[in-house]
Amino acid sequence: MGSAVGVDRLHFAFTITFHYIFPQLTMGLSLLLLILKTAALRTGDQGYNRAVRFWARIFAINFALGVVTGIPMEFQFGTNWAAFSRSSGGVIGQTLAMEGVFSFFLESSFLGLMLFGEKRLGRIGHWFSVFLVWLGSWLSGYLIIATDAWMQHPLAYSRGPDGNFALASFWGLLLNPWALWQYAHNMIGAVQTGCFVMAAVGAFYLLCKEFQADARIFLRIGIVVGVLAAILQLYPTGDMQGTLISRYQPVTLAAMEGLFVSQEGAPLAILGQPDTGNRRLDNPLIIPRALSFLTYRAWTAEVRGLDRFPESDWPDFISLVYYSYHVMVGLGTIFIAIMLVAAFLLVRGSLYRSSWMLWILLLALPFPYIANTAGWITAEAGRQPWVIYGLMRTPLGISPRVSEGNVWFTLIGFFGMYLMLGILFLFLVYREIERGPAPNERLSSVPAAGQRPAAG
Repeated sequence: MGSAVGVDRLHFAFTITFHYIFPQLTMGLSLLLLILKTAALRTGDQGYNRAVRFWARIFAINFALGVVTGIPMEFQFGTNWAAFSRSSGGVIGQTLAMEGVFSFFLESSFLGLMLFGEKRLGRIGHWFSVFLVWLGSWLSGYLIIATDAWMQHPLAYSRGPDGNFALASFWGLLLNPWALWQYAHNMIGAVQTGCFVMAAVGAFYLLCKEFQADARIFLRIGIVVGVLAAILQLYPTGDMQGTLISRYQPVTLAAMEGLFVSQEGAPLAILGQPDTGNRRLDNPLIIPRALSFLTYRAWTAEVRGLDRFPESDWPDFISLVYYSYHVMVGLGTIFIAIMLVAAFLLVRGSLYRSSWMLWILLLALPFPYIANTAGWITAEAGRQPWVIYGLMRTPLGISPRVSEGNVWFTLIGFFGMYLMLGILFLFLVYREIERGPAPNERLSSVPAAGQRPAAG
């Protein structure tokens, strides 16, 4: 891999990794806001409305940073990846344009009404604005993932005399089976981020003995939705995503599992260190035959290892693919355990006074971000050395006239700008959490049975 290609990839990886810190919370919170507003509409409990106002402010800050960091992603297709854009623009230009024209403007337009129009719109109108913000954010996610899914599993295209790709079927692009399952898996991951963030803030308030009535709502919604999301992330969405990889990208599956040699009854590696030079997995902790069963539903099925594929088709960084995949799966398993225990305590009525569990929920806050990032690293590094799987090699997609030095210069600039943006984001969110859902009720007590909290 040439040095210019490496820097271009590093540049895109850095900017998109930082950017995705924000959309995952936006998409997760939009669903939780809709659930909170629906509960407020059905029960008339002003505590839910107060929660909507509080999390809408967090949502707005997060959305703004997502927009600022997302705009450079669009420009990089032209500045750093011009050859790829020229070749594939006839296909992916459709979904990227739709994302900007329809879903982004839908979300951003009704965000203002959600933030400032509650009294003027009324109960039903405000619920509808929250619904459209959710719809816009989730539609935006689908169109972006449909674009990536075409790069992972290209369908519904034709090639012109110049070798460029053209769209052969609009619905074939949108209904790519890879996109459907990747979208489901990704959005459940975003919901998990939203649930852990909401539960962590609720746990923080309870541990500090502030806004206790509001904190209980945050914990209850975050855990009830979170336990469902944690299970769905494993099955069926994670299982079906793995099935698609085994069918269409078997070399990626081999790298994810550290399987260097094809085996019948292949074991599942829980731990281990891939040694690419010697083509083996060191110090493995395995479950015998489990990989064969999970992949093909047969304990003795053969799973193809890296030895079945030309080395030129192997992912460039097998260790990165292997470790990021295992981080994602390991954290996902831990999330199931945390949410199940929290749900058990919630049902028993002891969660709110279980300080040990509240600390776990609080300290778990960053880990969904890590898991989602690890999942995307697995998908994108696993697709290499192809920018369009099986059709265009990554080195052929860069901008040939943009030098390595120019890319380094802009990358260093992004490092500085994103550092300042990250500090600004943390400061603004900290201010909102410090202000709380009810600024005039910092020591609000838990309401008596049957009594509704006072309106914020």
